[in-house]
Amino acid sequence: MKKGLHPDSYRLVIFKDMSNNTMFLSRSTANSKETEKWEDGNEYPVIKLEISNTSHPFFTGKNVLVDTAGRIDKFKKKYAKKA
Repeated sequence: MKKGLHPDSYRLVIFKDMSNNTMFLSRSTANSKETEKWEDGNEYPVIKLEISNTSHPFFTGKNVLVDTAGRIDKFKKKYAKKA
C-alpha cells in the first residue's frame, strides 16, 4: 500500500439511526460537534444517519421506507394542484 494514502485520525464514533434511534459504535474520520454517552460509560462523537441496516427495507424485509425529510408529502402537494 502507498504510504500517506489513508488518514491517521480514525477514532471511535457512535452512528445513530434517526428513524428508529438504533446506535452502533464504529471507527470513523467524520467530524461531529455532538457527543453521547455509550454503554461503556465513555462519551463519543455522534454521527446521525437517516437510514441504516436496522431501518432499510432491504435488510429488514419490510417494504415501508421511512420518509424523514417529508419528500413524499412535498411531491404529493406539488402535483395535487395540477391534477
